[in-house]
Amino acid sequence: MTLFTVSAILVIETVAPSAAIGPSAISWWIITLLLFFIPYGLITAELGTTYPEEGGLYVWIKQAFGEKWAARTTWLYWINVALWMPSVYIAFAGIFSQLFAPDLSLWGQILIGVIATWVTVGFGIISLDAGKWIPNIGAFLKGLIMVVIGVGAFVFASRNGIANDLSFQSILPKWDAGLAFLPVIVYNFMGFELMSGAAEEMHNPGKDIPRAIIISGALIALFYILGTLGMLMALPLDQLGLVEGIIDTLTIIFGQSAAGTAIVTVLGIGALFTLLANMVTWTIGANRTAAEAAREGELPAIFGRLHPVNKTPVSAFILTGAVSTLVIVLYGFMAGSAEDLFWTLFAFSSMVFLMPYLGLFPAFLKLRKTDANRERPYRVPVNNGVARIVAVICELFIIQAIVFFIWVPGEPIDWAYAAPILIGVAVTLLLGELLLFLAARRKVQA
Repeated sequence: MTLFTVSAILVIETVAPSAAIGPSAISWWIITLLLFFIPYGLITAELGTTYPEEGGLYVWIKQAFGEKWAARTTWLYWINVALWMPSVYIAFAGIFSQLFAPDLSLWGQILIGVIATWVTVGFGIISLDAGKWIPNIGAFLKGLIMVVIGVGAFVFASRNGIANDLSFQSILPKWDAGLAFLPVIVYNFMGFELMSGAAEEMHNPGKDIPRAIIISGALIALFYILGTLGMLMALPLDQLGLVEGIIDTLTIIFGQSAAGTAIVTVLGIGALFTLLANMVTWTIGANRTAAEAAREGELPAIFGRLHPVNKTPVSAFILTGAVSTLVIVLYGFMAGSAEDLFWTLFAFSSMVFLMPYLGLFPAFLKLRKTDANRERPYRVPVNNGVARIVAVICELFIIQAIVFFIWVPGEPIDWAYAAPILIGVAVTLLLGELLLFLAARRKVQA
C-alpha cells in the first residue's frame, strides 16, 4: 500500500510545471508540506480507519452529508480521472516524441495518447492482485528518476554552475506570475484516500493506513523537492518546458555522448512507464469507488457492472476510456502545440479533480461531532478546536488551487485560455447532475 500510494501521488509529468514557479517553488513546497500535506494525510488516516468500508471519500461524504452529496462527490472523483488521463498521455506522447520521433506532429501525439488510454483500460480490467505490480514498479521508477535528477543536477552544477539563482533570498515565497503554477504543488500532494478505498482488504487498516501514509508521505515530499531542485539547478527557467522539462534536464545532466544518450533513453522509457502506472493506479481507485456508488443506486447502474471473471468494474473502465478519448480529440482542435494542450487539459481536469476535496475536511469535522462515539483506530492527535483550525487551512489550500488554475491575483484573466476550461467544468457539473437525477429516479421506481 505504501508503493501504491507513492505511485498514485508522485507524478512525474507535473514536476516541470511546479519548477516553473521558479526558485521560490522550494519554499512553496515546504509551506504546503507543513500546512497542508501532513494535516491532510493525518485526516485521511483517521477517516480511513474509522470508516474502512470500500469506497473511501464517497463513504466519508455519505456518512457526513448524505447520499446526494456523496453521489456528486463520486461523480466528480470518477470523471476527473477520465479528464486527467488526456493530459497525462499528452505528456507521455511528448516524452515519446523527444526520445524516438522528434518530428511527430500534434495529432500524432494525440493518437499515441488515445492508444495509451485504451491500454490503461485493459490493465484496469485485470484484477487488482494481477495488476498491482504495475503501480509497484512505477513507484520504484518514479523515485529513481527523481533521485537521479536531484543528485545528477548537484553533480552537474558542481562542474558547470547553477542554472538559476538559488540563494536564500530567491527561494523565499513570492507573490508573482509564478503563482499560476502554485496549484500544481497542492495537486501533486493529493491522493492519500485511495488506499483507504481498499481498507476492507487490509489485514489491519488501523495500523496499516497511518504507517503507509507516514512512510509514503516522507518519500513523496523528498522526491518532489529533489526533482524540482534538480530541474532548477540544471535548466534556466526560460528554457524549462512543461512537457519537455524531464528529458531536457536528463540530457543536460548526462550529455549527448553515446553513453549519455543511452542513459537518457532508458530513464525516459522508465518515465513513460511511470505515467502508465499512475493512470492504472488512479483508474483502479476511481472506478472501484464509482462501482460502490452504483451498487448503492447513487450513480447509474452501468458504473457497477462487473467483469464476469475478474469481478472488476469493466463498464466504468470502458466509460473512462471513451470520455478520455473524446476530450483529448476535442481539445486537440483548440490547441496550438502539445504544451498548450497539456496545460489546458491539466488545468481543466485538475479543477474538477480538486472539487470533491472541498467536502473532505467539512466531513471530517462533522463526523467528529455527530459520530464521536465510534471507535477510531487512529485519531489525529489534536482536540476538536485545533482540528477545526487545521481543517479550515486545508480547505483554503484547495480553494486557492481551484481559483489559481484560471486566475492569478494581480493579473488579468486570459479569457481565451480560461473560457474553454470554465465551459468544460460547467458541462461536467451539469452532466453529473443529469446522471444523478436519472439514477435517483430509477432508485425510487425500484
